[in-house]
Amino acid sequence: RLLTGRVASPTLAAQIAALLKQYPAAGWHQWEPLSRDAVAAGATLAFGKPVETLPDFTKADIVLGIESDAIAHAPGHLAHARAFASRRAGTMSRVYAIEATPTLFGASADHRFALKPAEIELALRAIAARVGAGPAEWSGGDRPAWIDAAADDLAAHKGAALVHAGAEQTPAIHALAHAINAALAAPVRIIEPVASPAPGLAALAADMQAGKVDTLLILGANPVYDAPADLDFAVALSRVKLSVQLATHVDETAQKATYHVPALHPFEEWGDARAFDGTASLVQPQIRPLVPGHGAAELIALAVGAQSVDARALVRRTWHDDAGWDEWLRQGVIPNTAAPDAAVKLRADFAASLPKPAAAPSGIVVLLRPDPFIRDGSQANNGWLQELPRPLTRLTWDNAALIAPKTAKRLGLDTGDVVALAQAVEAPALILPGQAEDCVTLSLGYGRAAIGRIGAGVGTDAGKLRRADALWQVGTTPHPTGEHRVLALTQHQQNMAGRDLVRTRPLAEIGERKETVEASLYPPRHHDGNAWAMTIDLGTCIGCGACTAACQAENNIPVVGREQVLRERSMHWIRVDRYWGGAPDHPEILFQPVPCMHCEDAPCEVVCPVGATVHDSDGLNVMVYNRCVGTRFCSNNCPYKVRRFNFYGYTERDNRPAMSWNPDVTVRGRGVMEKCTYCIQRIRETKIAADRDDRPIRDGEIVTACQQACPTRAIVFGDINDPRSEVTQKKASPLDYTLLEELNTRPRTSYAARVTNRNPAIAEG
Repeated sequence: RLLTGRVASPTLAAQIAALLKQYPAAGWHQWEPLSRDAVAAGATLAFGKPVETLPDFTKADIVLGIESDAIAHAPGHLAHARAFASRRAGTMSRVYAIEATPTLFGASADHRFALKPAEIELALRAIAARVGAGPAEWSGGDRPAWIDAAADDLAAHKGAALVHAGAEQTPAIHALAHAINAALAAPVRIIEPVASPAPGLAALAADMQAGKVDTLLILGANPVYDAPADLDFAVALSRVKLSVQLATHVDETAQKATYHVPALHPFEEWGDARAFDGTASLVQPQIRPLVPGHGAAELIALAVGAQSVDARALVRRTWHDDAGWDEWLRQGVIPNTAAPDAAVKLRADFAASLPKPAAAPSGIVVLLRPDPFIRDGSQANNGWLQELPRPLTRLTWDNAALIAPKTAKRLGLDTGDVVALAQAVEAPALILPGQAEDCVTLSLGYGRAAIGRIGAGVGTDAGKLRRADALWQVGTTPHPTGEHRVLALTQHQQNMAGRDLVRTRPLAEIGERKETVEASLYPPRHHDGNAWAMTIDLGTCIGCGACTAACQAENNIPVVGREQVLRERSMHWIRVDRYWGGAPDHPEILFQPVPCMHCEDAPCEVVCPVGATVHDSDGLNVMVYNRCVGTRFCSNNCPYKVRRFNFYGYTERDNRPAMSWNPDVTVRGRGVMEKCTYCIQRIRETKIAADRDDRPIRDGEIVTACQQACPTRAIVFGDINDPRSEVTQKKASPLDYTLLEELNTRPRTSYAARVTNRNPAIAEG
């Protein structure tokens, strides 16, 4: 038997087909811990066959998300996030979200409703019935008024309204979403599946337990760790005579297999892949292999008896060694390879085929969700991702049982109190506003036993709660254990305490910009050359944290570990603050990226005794590392708290290969202050190139790391001395403001207030 994850590589799919042809008694199984089987099952309920959908957010005036993962981790989520944000910044769309646990989509919504899983399906059924697509009306008691208001809003925008459901939702919810989209003529493409389906893990495990499998080849999967607990995959694997696993690490499955074959990292091998819309791309190695290894297609080729294996030759053979090969490599994609539209329509018996709503379970429901960064646990050994604060909780180096304030009060729990969810599954509680009552959310991907020194033993293995027929939610009766665990949170102030740090403004109240000039004790500064500045649009920022991760990679920022985060010594040069507004049960969720403000009248400079923090000729507030003597006066005097002190020799203890450091940025030692520099190395590189060509720097030519990584283009950087630059135009907006402007520090970094487009027919939510 062959066990793989989802196969989107045409070359690997062709190799597997050849293997199955040569060995007719063989079988191919697929397993993805972040399964999208419910999506396929929902499509089958709606259309009679599995298909995939591509929502076009650029054409949607009204969007309803059902715990949507469209801008977080669904296939194509980066493209969807950019399209989604473009409508929030332009002719503004209106967004509704229904969810049991807060998501990035819900945080961006104009109206967000926290419902239990059983209530979500009832609400969607009522919406479907009202727009002429559903089989049943609301049957859950008193019907909330917002259901009719949201449904009427969708119906009033036929052709420009769409519904998107997250992968963790039930097949019935996905089917209802398809039915509503069909009734609304939604801007959604329906395409044939990008990847070939294969039997799942349950069938394989049953045959292994029965002794029907003598040889098992596992490509890249780790089922001993992430298979549903009721399959007892480790026990089943022990009954297979010969098992071979191809993986980049000696993980939990490798320890149980007969043989482990080291896999090449994806950056080290030739291959191909299909994108979320089916478009094929050629994958070229970015670096030479650090250690010897093999690719999946190579291993399959050897299994079918190939005398010699060349991954590049295998890929070229898939694409018939076409004369366009070189051009495809340059472009990165192969044109005209997108998946065709699927010729399907809603089943005539859709209403009758839809299963009846399941009875609401008694007690507490545990929602199992992928971690925002380490996902299913495959990235658990990545220190950057472990230390990157989770968008909604600001938690690092752990997972926690997210619980609503009212539920926590009823159970007598506070943040950090350890709660037992099942036998051998205990996790610290974290009270999360916006969580549905009687629902506990626990992230997957933690509790790894074999992953490496960074990720081993971090957090709780929530996968022990999963069952083959219940991957995303299980019923439980949690109870406090009496223990307490301090969580490594990077933010402790959860609200703005009456200050207007994150400003919001209704769409109808955007007026003209009001210029104000504050008196200052400092003389005005003038920069005749370039004057670099930044704007951050809080209306399009989705709080994903990509800016923080990109800054860390670009600027050689060290990982400090859980203990130092607990001491509030995290080193990130740009953080993303998250604030709650309104009532705890139905809060407004607000994000604000905070880099150095690069103040014109910088409070840090006047207190530095050695002139280590100064203004340069472009008006940047820079740090001269070899002057810094570590007094930390500058940090004490910074009202924005964006300066970071290197308490330990983190980089000296970091056993990393030299190629992993950015050679254009100084690697700082212990005892110096560091902070955002607007990626001064990129500014200098571009200046040198412009001087060499005897030309001015073009607007948009300099792109900071945070700006480059932002999927929604919320960050704009440029020269405010150029009246035609994008950053100058952004700062002229009536939405533009500076953080703590009453301090009159005159920051170069400013923000665009978040704009909301609420439905006047809905009072709150």
